[in-house]
Amino acid sequence: MCGIVAFTGATEALPFLLDGLKRLEYRGYDSAGVAVVHSEAQGGAPKAALKVVRRQGKVATLIEALSGTEVAGTCGIGHTRWATHGVPSEQNAHPHLDCSGRIAVAHNGIIENYTHLKDRLVEQGHCFTSQTDTEVIAHLVEQNYGETEGDLTEAVRVTVAQLSGSFALAILHAGHPDIVVVTRNDSPLVLGSFEDGAIAASDTPALIEKTRDIVYIRDRDLAVLHGDGRIEYFDPAGEPFVPNVYHVEWSLEQAEKGGYPDFMLKEISEQPRVIRDTIADRFDDRTRTLRFPELPLTDEELADIDRIYIVACGTSYHAGLIGKELIENWARIPVEVEVASEFRYGNPIISADTLVIAISQSGETADTLEAVRLARQAGAHVIALTNVVGSRITQEAQTVLNIKANIEIAVAATKSFLAQVTLLTLLGLYFAQERLLLTGPQIQEIFGEMRQLPGQIEHILADTAAIERAAKACCEATTALFIGRGVGATTCYEGALKLKEVSYLHAEAFSAGEIKHGPIALIDAAAGTPVVAVVTQSATRDKMLANIEEMKARGARVIAVATEGDGRIEKLADHVIYIPPTRECLSPITASVPLQLFARYIAVERGCDVDQPRNLAKSVTVE
Repeated sequence: MCGIVAFTGATEALPFLLDGLKRLEYRGYDSAGVAVVHSEAQGGAPKAALKVVRRQGKVATLIEALSGTEVAGTCGIGHTRWATHGVPSEQNAHPHLDCSGRIAVAHNGIIENYTHLKDRLVEQGHCFTSQTDTEVIAHLVEQNYGETEGDLTEAVRVTVAQLSGSFALAILHAGHPDIVVVTRNDSPLVLGSFEDGAIAASDTPALIEKTRDIVYIRDRDLAVLHGDGRIEYFDPAGEPFVPNVYHVEWSLEQAEKGGYPDFMLKEISEQPRVIRDTIADRFDDRTRTLRFPELPLTDEELADIDRIYIVACGTSYHAGLIGKELIENWARIPVEVEVASEFRYGNPIISADTLVIAISQSGETADTLEAVRLARQAGAHVIALTNVVGSRITQEAQTVLNIKANIEIAVAATKSFLAQVTLLTLLGLYFAQERLLLTGPQIQEIFGEMRQLPGQIEHILADTAAIERAAKACCEATTALFIGRGVGATTCYEGALKLKEVSYLHAEAFSAGEIKHGPIALIDAAAGTPVVAVVTQSATRDKMLANIEEMKARGARVIAVATEGDGRIEKLADHVIYIPPTRECLSPITASVPLQLFARYIAVERGCDVDQPRNLAKSVTVE
């Protein structure tokens, strides 16, 4: 989501902070800032104070602002932001300060209970200057610092116990001019020490030129970085411990991928975090209601919606197909999913009661932008789902919903796809809630299962041996078929696209019931044509099993994505990839992960560049 860096040592902090921010800019680039402890002359005597410089825009804008500015000091923190709470602006840029201006905080993540904390702090007299969730942390540390008699480490420990959500924090106090306190929960943070000091950052690329011996702290552990290079580690109860130290063997180029061999695998592995961030702060457990404060539509306007168009291209189009099934099933609103490049040429029926949802990872997709403009001109309300804050689509649509995938470097979309599907799932539930078609307990139950999805994906990622075996068995094929039913079929459309994109192996996806009406002729018994079947627990599972029997009878090599505990599928399929059980409407989120890995492993076996497939670009800005 964002990138943080911290430095304390015997040399100037600013060069390291700026270099680290440049290396982490893929994590966010709508604003950046630094805070450094330096000495100011007051009444003839030097006194430690914080020098804070923040700018909207990329790190280069911050560097330009710092040119010729005196920011001397050997202890500091930095931040490059991907906006979540509050628009991109200098005011909302990190680091954030407390009321005294002596405490600075850089934060990566989302504080889910920030509104409750902020209300309480305001009652206690604290003044806020930003729209962010992060600022509450600075004021909490300020409050707890006084109550712990100036013990910064203890103040941070008490603060962390009050926070709900995900965070990696770097905290600076002018009264402690050579230490930085850092901590994390569900957000990445790596630490290291070297001859001239101690450092921490959101990812290894920011550290790798200083040290290759790094530490990953656990959730809610604290670390205190000292200027002499020492790092003290404390568990959530305040007890000291000695961490494991890992030696990094990778090159700097590899380290920028977090130790992964390619960005595609790195981004697949980030999907649990993406889903956690996407659903964070969306559900009020007290009222048992979903929250979409970004949506300006009144209850009456939502009730009057007579049609929804979802317009998108490529992977985003497939996310829209899944969204259609969920919205129609829960909210009972007719939904049409249109390829954006065809939408404006098809003379669509649009009125003031039409809602258009435009999906674009980059926010710059030319065909989708043209579809948005047509919809606006016809009087529809347009909701944009995008991964890039401040992109063109955010300026064209009336409402913007930012997915929480962070910058995606591999051309083939993976984590942005799951973020889109997750957000569309929440949107479908919200429409049903506002139209009184699902009760609070029903929504709470489904949302509760959504909270389990990140852990289920982590379970899939923990053991990929079955996926790798299936990929090796299929890597010499010339074509592959994907079959499923319901949302299983739409999941297959994306699985086939991934395989085409990264491995250059021809693949097509079909509704399993349609396979008999022509595509079954493609199965070559001699070649053992691969057929990938999504056959998770669903209302049509038995139908799917019959379809698989038909494929096997023609000599297909069947690779099944099935629910754990399904013993029958092992008797039918050549390879079985099991995923944890979940309700059918949520299965695309988990079932897509093995299909992504399957495509990647085949591509690697075939010697393809999975990050930069031939002829493709990440952002398609021409029609």
